[in-house]
Amino acid sequence: MDATVLPSRSNPLILRLRHGPDLDAGDRALLADMARVKRSLDPQQDIVRAGDVAAGVHLILEGFAFRYKIIDDGQRQIIGLLLPGDFCDLQSIVLGPSDHYIAALTPCIVADIPQEQVDSLVFRDSRLARALWWATLVDESILREWLASMGQRPADKRIAHLFCELLLRQQLVGAAGERDCPLPLTQPMLADILGITTIHVSRILRDLRLAGLIQLKDRRLYIPNVARLRSFCDFDPAYLHLVRMPDPDAVEEAARTGP
Repeated sequence: MDATVLPSRSNPLILRLRHGPDLDAGDRALLADMARVKRSLDPQQDIVRAGDVAAGVHLILEGFAFRYKIIDDGQRQIIGLLLPGDFCDLQSIVLGPSDHYIAALTPCIVADIPQEQVDSLVFRDSRLARALWWATLVDESILREWLASMGQRPADKRIAHLFCELLLRQQLVGAAGERDCPLPLTQPMLADILGITTIHVSRILRDLRLAGLIQLKDRRLYIPNVARLRSFCDFDPAYLHLVRMPDPDAVEEAARTGP
């Protein structure tokens, strides 16, 4: 395990929380210290297993992870994507044993944060408590949007909406450009997220490419015209509850200079 603390300017949690409740320099320093103990995980390695009793929480620092449930017939349903700056299981402190699995989708670096450390921050600083609460409630809002997509949006708009979300969520932590972002999701994984077959996913991606709405290359998503793709799928970022939206010029600068 590496005990190096990520500086605030490259700590994805702090970068994400810039778009939520106000935090001062002292709050940011305390949050940076939460990433002190971290470990690397391989793709498909479980971070949390259903039934686990949490000894703390996990924070994604690098890479993608995903939440999933196993249905009685053994089928997997992906119910959430976790990006840098996302807590895997902040709610576990209150709820107890996990009711689902969380696994690394790509090689990941995860910070393991003891429950006592989270408790001390929450009880010590009401701003930090509000910020962590905000992060948890945004996760719930994303899940509601996914449920609405599953129930009401046609499959092509469902995929386009997911792509718009992933671009914006990665922009918040400096991991995406103005029109492009990493996309490590395979077609079977997209099928598991969207509740459709892999063949259907393949056809929709082909149609979106032919329409000039997206380009996919080397596990990266390119969106030639973000406004056009948002209009196509009626994407409204209000469900991400961003107090401060990312500035496009700052996004481009972060993409050029890196963390």
